[in-house]
Order: sequence, then C-alpha cells, then structure tokens
Amino acid sequence: MKSATVAVVGRPSAGKSTLVNTICEMKVSITAKTPQTTRNAIKGIYTDQRGQLIFIDTPGYHLGTRVLNLRLQETAVKSLSESDLVLYLIDGKRSAKEEELSLARTLAKLKTPVICLINKADILTEEEIEEAKGFLKEQLPSSPILIGSAKNDEGIDEVLIELFKVAPEGPLLYDENAYTDQELEFRIAELIREKAIALVTEELPHAIYVDVADIEYKEETNTIWIRAFIVVERESQKGIVIGKGGENMTKIRKAVEPEIRSIFPKRKLRLDLKVKANPRWRTKTHVLDNLLR
Repeated sequence: MKSATVAVVGRPSAGKSTLVNTICEMKVSITAKTPQTTRNAIKGIYTDQRGQLIFIDTPGYHLGTRVLNLRLQETAVKSLSESDLVLYLIDGKRSAKEEELSLARTLAKLKTPVICLINKADILTEEEIEEAKGFLKEQLPSSPILIGSAKNDEGIDEVLIELFKVAPEGPLLYDENAYTDQELEFRIAELIREKAIALVTEELPHAIYVDVADIEYKEETNTIWIRAFIVVERESQKGIVIGKGGENMTKIRKAVEPEIRSIFPKRKLRLDLKVKANPRWRTKTHVLDNLLR
C-alpha cells in the first residue's frame, strides 16, 4: 500500500483545479477563467487498490510585488516543502517566460520527485507540445514528462501510474471514501464564490468572498437551510453582483444549488443568499485575512 501527498503546481490557469477535480471525480476546487481563483492550498483525495494520493491544489505561481501575489506565491512554495511528490502542470498554449522559468528553477532545486504534465493537449498543436517538452527537458532533465487534458480526462490514468510508481509505502491517511478534507462551510462558500466570479469576472475579478453564516438541518421537513453572504468591498459594488432586478442573484442560485444538493443527497435545500459590503476590505491586511483564511 502506498500513500503520498502531491503538490499540484503551475502558473495561474494552467488547469490545476480542473485536474484535481477530474482525478477525485468530485468538485474539490473551484475553477474559473479568471486567474488566481484558488487562494488556499486545497486537498483532494484519491484512493484505489494501489493506495492513496492526497492532492494539494495550490494557488497559481505568479510573480509580482502586490501583497496578494506574494502571499499566493508563498502558499504555493510552502506546499512543495511539505509534500512527498510534486506534479508540475504547464500550459503549452503559453510560451515559457519569466514566471514559468522561475517556477521551473525552483522545482529543479527540490529533492522531492517532480512529475511534469503538459496540460490542455486537446487544444495544443504538435509544435506547441514539442516546445513545452524542450523547455521541461532543459529545466528538469530527470523528471518524466506526460501529456494530457485535465478537462477531457485524457492521459490522467498515466499521471496516476507515474505518481504511484514513485510514491512511498505507507498507510491510508484518510478514509477510503473521502475525497476532500475541506470543512463543509468552506466547500459551500467556494462553490458560491465560483458562480459569482463567473458572472462578474470583468467588473470584480477578485473583490469577492463568501461568508456562510449558518447551516441548519430541520428534521421535520428534511431540509438543509443555508444562509450565506456574498461580500464585496464597497456599497457601490453590490449592484454589480445583484444585477438588474436581482437577475444575477437568480443565476448564481440556480447554478450553485445543484452542486450544493450533491453534498446533501436526498435532502431538500433552502439557500438564503444575500450581498453585503464590508468597508474593512479597504485595508490590505483585512483583504488577505479573508482571502487566504
């Protein structure tokens, strides 16, 4: 029996969250077109007869001097030192520039085994694949290079084979039926945040977090009642999230309710969803406390 923690790293929008969700066959980490939607190191758990792999979906590795960028980069790098293996995703649609080179050089210094995956193979040309291969062979010559598509679940079995090949022997760290270690409130908040970001990505790409205030089960009606707030920085931003006549809130609720129901099978759901402003978001410290909690 094998057991290993696997840090999934790569530049923003390389497909890390999609990969973890595909492997675990459940929504573990939110996905969005907007980069840096993953702000925490989120664990997805995969178990089969070979053993257990605990995937840590890290924030996208992003160079920059902004406080948020530095904290996200710090979270990603910290996960490397705490993991048994590293799965490095590279988006072959984007040429390797300063960020990619910085990340690859960081990985090259590790004693931890690194497995490379050229992701998004479903939309890559042969030329793009060869360019990505050349970069990886130059920077990480001892690491295996795989090609696949997390979105289409192509080449993922080969990724698992390679990971189990180098994973250390050990007992299961989680129950064999577990697929994440996230707290319930966090999972629900992230699902709501994903839908909100998808609607207002141009106006408010990052200035949103979700506060799940209450989760209550009413036995007499077999109903899960959830009260949650979509929180923005300023009063003027509330209208963007609410939409004309509340149309955005309706869209968010319709999109997220089926995914929340999957967490509570055979139970009715009542989702009380509102928008509020939090002026304290105007200080960097408070922004980071809420985004990176």
